[in-house]
Amino acid sequence: MVVSSKSIFLCLFFTLSTVAPQAEARAFFVFGDSLVDNGNNNYLATTARADSYPYGIDSASHRASGRFSNGLNMPDLISEKIGSEATLPYLSPQLNGEKLLVGANFASAGVGILNDTGFQFINIIRITEQLAYFRQYQQRVAALIGEEQTRDLVNKALVLITLGGNDFVNNYFLVPFSARSREYALPDYVVFLISEYRKILAHLYELGARRVLVTGTGPLGCVPAELAMHSRNGECATELQRAVNLFNPQLVQLLQALNTEIGSDVFISANAFAMHLDFVTDPQAYGFVTSKVACCGQGAYNGIGLCTPASNLCPNRNLYAFWDAFHPSETANRLIVDKFMTGSTDYMHPMNLSTIIALDSTT
Repeated sequence: MVVSSKSIFLCLFFTLSTVAPQAEARAFFVFGDSLVDNGNNNYLATTARADSYPYGIDSASHRASGRFSNGLNMPDLISEKIGSEATLPYLSPQLNGEKLLVGANFASAGVGILNDTGFQFINIIRITEQLAYFRQYQQRVAALIGEEQTRDLVNKALVLITLGGNDFVNNYFLVPFSARSREYALPDYVVFLISEYRKILAHLYELGARRVLVTGTGPLGCVPAELAMHSRNGECATELQRAVNLFNPQLVQLLQALNTEIGSDVFISANAFAMHLDFVTDPQAYGFVTSKVACCGQGAYNGIGLCTPASNLCPNRNLYAFWDAFHPSETANRLIVDKFMTGSTDYMHPMNLSTIIALDSTT
């Protein structure tokens, strides 16, 4: 087991929920979709890209980098918290030599648990390909530092994986009477997704991952894009919320089952639904003027179409929970990552990232 005694765990948990320790840098690997993609799709012929103004308007360079944000995204902010420089996209030509030892971001906007999710984006890095790249990455690092040190680097690394949202938004609910919705009733579809996710997470473990943060899906029915399509008075889209409420509890059960089989707390559940819902339901309490209208976009709730140079653009991004029709602003991402670090077990189960850092520093 990771924790030698309950008393030590509780002491660490409550102490660290108020003070985040300074961590020595550890490798960081990222898998998933547009919530965590930091530029891989820039190197692909796909429409799922964030490579033009006003994306990145609040970043240090004020230029679009491929992140679906006005500035930093979740992986950037987690890198800050663990004392590491930001990981580069795996497809970046700059990712070589010692830069490889920092880790890598394999995420690709548009992907899901299922390989047919995001088919309309054509050329994206499906999750099976992301894992194949992870194997290739380890071969490249082994050529630098040897197989044993590479294994140690991967085993001690932090991993983040964010999947599931696109399997609903860009698959099951993409169009009325979609292929998957004709094949499965919604509860059965969720069971199918979870069974496929189990295979992905088991493969990640086989590839050496030993500390994996797994995010559930946020309140998909409440994002500006869905409000624009389905809401009359600002209420969240019922069917998407139903999907999320089916998916997230089963994902938590899956992670608990995998940890029991392994005999260690490898997989950490991050309750993205609760993290988002805090500021979606009470935006003013978190300094936002709205959680319904996107900063960048057009149409109802600025939720129609893409964020482009021709879109409406709010002057102060810090006041908006959503940057574009689907993605949180940097300010909202900071709130989310703060919950990763110090959130109670309602947000991070069985432990938060501060506790993980402290435990791993003693082993």
